[in-house]
Amino acid sequence: MARMEEIRLAQRASGPATVLAIGTSTPPNYVEQSTFPDYYFRVTNSEHKVDLKNKFKRICENTMIKKRYMHLTEDLLKQNPNIAAYAAPSLDARQDMVAVEVPKLGQQAAEKAIAEWGQPKSTITHLIFCTSSVSVDMPGADYHLANLLGLRPSLIRTMLCQHGCYGAASALRLAKDMAENNSAARVLIVCCEITAMFFRGPHEAHLGDLVGQALFGDAAAALIIGSDPVIGAGERPLFQLVSGAQKTVPESEGRICGRMREAGLLVDLMRDIPDLVSGNVGEILEEALRPFGISDWNDIFWIAHPGGPAIFKRLEMGLGLGPNKMRCSRHVLSEYGNVSSPSVLFVLDAMRKFSAEEGRSTTGEGLDWGVLFGFGPGLTVETIVLRSVPIG
Repeated sequence: MARMEEIRLAQRASGPATVLAIGTSTPPNYVEQSTFPDYYFRVTNSEHKVDLKNKFKRICENTMIKKRYMHLTEDLLKQNPNIAAYAAPSLDARQDMVAVEVPKLGQQAAEKAIAEWGQPKSTITHLIFCTSSVSVDMPGADYHLANLLGLRPSLIRTMLCQHGCYGAASALRLAKDMAENNSAARVLIVCCEITAMFFRGPHEAHLGDLVGQALFGDAAAALIIGSDPVIGAGERPLFQLVSGAQKTVPESEGRICGRMREAGLLVDLMRDIPDLVSGNVGEILEEALRPFGISDWNDIFWIAHPGGPAIFKRLEMGLGLGPNKMRCSRHVLSEYGNVSSPSVLFVLDAMRKFSAEEGRSTTGEGLDWGVLFGFGPGLTVETIVLRSVPIG
């Protein structure tokens, strides 16, 4: 028994899991939000719906988005006209597309993260792949990505499906456990979303669908996670993963839903989502940060999911946050739109880059403690407490 205890302790890391590298990628094709209504109604053969187009223009103007990246191009839509219709059978065409493109876009982000990390990819021990864009083919996107990257056959793969916008936070929570319970573990997280699964034309009876068409974009993000960084070998920690938690918001059933049908993924977004999220964040923060003696939410840095401008406003008002606390999230929303699960990883990347550019003392804008929030279907909120590290 004593020997078994020695082995068990030797398997575990001595320090917390840390983010060692971040990489992001987008498709080459992008659309300007200011011209998207004209583009959208043209490619969906809906220009005769003048009143609906005017409503969509107002929705797009209120998103605070400048541009979004998308794999779908006008040529691809011409080749697959059912995708541009509102409810035509198109699942086969969509699935065939994303099953190939999701791992490829994830590969681009992963290769950037691995290059920044600077270590041999043969030392990656675990892979967590998160997506809501493709989940029905077997083997899954994790298998195909591992092959594209040439990772070792003994790699331990985990697939996270249908988590939506809180998927990256779930992946971080799992990676923390993997890294801290396996001393030599180096975990590659890849989150990738492509909107080809739910792009469709407008319909007068389903105005809520237009919000999703105005918000979401395509992107991938990748992280390397590991405990006990080997500084002498060139590993450089960016953020420590201190704790992770998940909460299902009471009385929130049906607020964010996705239904896979022959016409693709149908997404329902209810108007009261910002109020439900902001109304529960205070309690979630208290539970997460009380053990560390933190009670002023302006004393921490924020990595909040860029779900939309209404979310930012409700959080700032409800928690009394300063005007710049959400600037990284606003930046990501403006430049990429809501890219679902990779979103918070884009915000994390923006946080460390802005901090370095401004000469801050730490990767968290000069602050030691921070919080990462992801929220999505359920209504589910994932919370990761972060600690930044000194720059340089």
